[in-house]
Amino acid sequence: MAKITCIEDLRVLAERRVPRMFYDYADSGSWTESTYRNNASDFARIRLRQKVAVNMEGRSTASQMIGQDVAMPVALAPTGLTGMQCADGEIKAAKAAEKFGVPFTLSTMSICSIEDVAENTSVPFWFQLYVMRDKEYLGNLIDRAKAAGCSALVLTLDLQIIGHRFKDTKNGLSAPPKPTLKNIINLSTKWRWGLGMLGTKRRSFGNIVGHAKGVKSVSNLAEWTNAQFDPALSWDDVQWIKDRWAGKLIIKGILDADDARLAVKSGADAIIVSNHGGRQLDGALSTIEILPEIVDAVGDQIEVHMDGGITSGQDVLKALALGAKGTYIGRAFLYGLGAMGEQGVTKALEMIHHELDLTMAFCGHRKVTELSRDNLIPADKVFNPYLG
Repeated sequence: MAKITCIEDLRVLAERRVPRMFYDYADSGSWTESTYRNNASDFARIRLRQKVAVNMEGRSTASQMIGQDVAMPVALAPTGLTGMQCADGEIKAAKAAEKFGVPFTLSTMSICSIEDVAENTSVPFWFQLYVMRDKEYLGNLIDRAKAAGCSALVLTLDLQIIGHRFKDTKNGLSAPPKPTLKNIINLSTKWRWGLGMLGTKRRSFGNIVGHAKGVKSVSNLAEWTNAQFDPALSWDDVQWIKDRWAGKLIIKGILDADDARLAVKSGADAIIVSNHGGRQLDGALSTIEILPEIVDAVGDQIEVHMDGGITSGQDVLKALALGAKGTYIGRAFLYGLGAMGEQGVTKALEMIHHELDLTMAFCGHRKVTELSRDNLIPADKVFNPYLG
């Protein structure tokens, strides 16, 4: 196997090892995928200001996210079907995050359940919540997260309805995969993945099957799920959830300054500037492009985090310099998981940390908490040969 040097290397390996429908689920956006692509490409437009002859000894990337100490301000984002990238994927990713010293966020749409992850880890993780029509199920889900000792609730507000993702439709996405001829042919080439799945009992949505009313098996899961996302979601629901949870609350899916201000009024502890990885509203701004406006709108009233398009430590640094207090990686760790299991997630974190540390040094800082917009060169100051 070729030496792994960057997240792209993990992506290439994951594409070889993960069944097509699950690889595409992770590595795609909605409609034309323009927002999905811009999330990454807009980072490349930001230039860094290099400093020299500055003492670079004793560097530290340590920081805090919502009062929690972190080895670097990077958390593992909530991603659905993580346990289909690799057998017991959520457990493996959570263990890698725990060992590295960064937060892991479990999705409502995970394969491994809240209880599965809690039984296999020793530090509190975060739990991501979707608002469902079935308020009894929703309340029980919150209570289960509390009972498992989750230290923060990440409430996603941008999935009241589901964006059209063409690849998922064409692939007939399901968990577990349906035994169609196309799937059987593809799965026959993914023997490593298949052996892992044969060795686990976790092959469907562990937080739903057996917990939601009327969902006893995979056969009626899809119908229940499609009917449950609540298009009537409002800020009143946020208040109800906040009261029921009574702990640290992070609101995910903010792309507008006015919505950020409403999140401040809701009493949340942090917001995540997020466009759902480009998987919802295609044509929306990239998260790194809208981040400064949202930071300016809320000041220090609330902790601002961001996700979307982060594939390197330099991306993390740029987000922090623009005012984010924390960042999240989704696809980057999924590539590692699909490529090499827990070891791959660790590898992704190590590479991002190494890049963040070196770039911070080149920019003249020893502490990641010292980064600011002074470390970036404004776009209008970057030479463009086409503009003269």
